[in-house]
Amino acid sequence: MKVEIWSDHVCPFCYIGKRKFEKALSEFAERDQVEVAYRSFEIDPHAPLDVKEDIYDALAKKYGMTRERTIDMANGVEQQAKEVGLDYDFDRVKRINTRDAHRLTHFATTQGKMAELTERLLKAYFIEFQHIGDHETLAKIAAEVGLDHDEVLAVLSSNDYNESVQNDINEASKLGVNGVPFFVIDQKYAVSGAQSSDTFKEVLEKVWAEKSASPLIQVGANREKDENDPECSDGSCKV
Repeated sequence: MKVEIWSDHVCPFCYIGKRKFEKALSEFAERDQVEVAYRSFEIDPHAPLDVKEDIYDALAKKYGMTRERTIDMANGVEQQAKEVGLDYDFDRVKRINTRDAHRLTHFATTQGKMAELTERLLKAYFIEFQHIGDHETLAKIAAEVGLDHDEVLAVLSSNDYNESVQNDINEASKLGVNGVPFFVIDQKYAVSGAQSSDTFKEVLEKVWAEKSASPLIQVGANREKDENDPECSDGSCKV
């Protein structure tokens, strides 16, 4: 069973939703049969590469709200984060463009480090308040999960994996995704937002039960078996 998760490294609900999904997955009996893949999404695609702007002012402009209202909302999100063991502090968070972080994640996927880098980037941004749009910062973070520092810098200085990022974004658009996190389970069920762990677990169990109940179709059942036979997805961040 495959779970695809559209998310962004600067989306607070994506980190919260990740924790809730992980809890559900840890309680799912068939968790070893679940493949998790992270897909790219940009909640602020027009953000400059290097921004010093206060996050509250940036959000107020984006959503047409007062600064006071954005602070109240941020306080509420910080409380939700605490409930899953994450210590947010929006006073220290900056607006950042994540296109390069997404390109790096696609490179990490080719190296078998997708999950590790995704977690590390979320922690770097929300817990350590690092600038994950800066190439040197990204290279250092990547090295922590086992990627080659210089190779990462070479990837980031090129246009590599930009098409992969855009393909993910285009697919999200076709699915009607306008906010993340967005979970797609076995290309059949979708869960939008940082839902409860119970909700995620319920969907996982439902999809698994339906897969198990599917009729078995045997092809070439009478042929002799060869030893080399290959048979032997509550809140969300809006754009």
